[in-house]
Amino acid sequence: MIQDDTYKTLTAPSKGSYKEKGSRFLAFAFPVVSDEEVKEQLAFLRKEYHDARHHCYAYRLGSDKSVYRINDDGEPSGTAGRPIYGQIVSNDLTQILIVVVRYFGGVKLGVPGLINAYKRATKDALDKAVIITKMVQEEYVILFDYIVMNKVMKILKEDNAVIIQQDSGESCRIVFSIRKNSGQKISARLQKISNVLLTLQNVY
Repeated sequence: MIQDDTYKTLTAPSKGSYKEKGSRFLAFAFPVVSDEEVKEQLAFLRKEYHDARHHCYAYRLGSDKSVYRINDDGEPSGTAGRPIYGQIVSNDLTQILIVVVRYFGGVKLGVPGLINAYKRATKDALDKAVIITKMVQEEYVILFDYIVMNKVMKILKEDNAVIIQQDSGESCRIVFSIRKNSGQKISARLQKISNVLLTLQNVY
């Protein structure tokens, strides 16, 4: 059975907002692929909106959606990061960071009010975003003797692999990517060729 090798994410950053009893909630959604990018965007927003009371966020990373984190940034536990993350899950998104910046309006909203406000601000940002479906790609490195170059290239072409880098000489090296669901098939074909060394380098 072929497993789903696609995931949904954003094409570009988007913004949303929500107001409740004087408090302003500004939501920012970003496409991200690493913890480093998450940290950069958080640092930027904390500097840009340094006078805000809270910078709450949630993110999910990986085509398999295996990495995630939520942060309430001083709000009562479960009232900010979790409703933000809930919208990420509801929309089946990954490779995404959502930060909601709150300017306190002087009136406490209570737990239900906070949950609703963070959810509504996040939903507004996602409603304005362009969501796309991407295919999970596997990146391989293949080492082989020049004498089998034609056989290797024939398989790469037939299986619609994308060559990222190619070094030719007596010993050859090719870096290529292919849709995840086709990875096992092309690996089996390439490894039937004599003196071929194939290594899975990355999945994205």
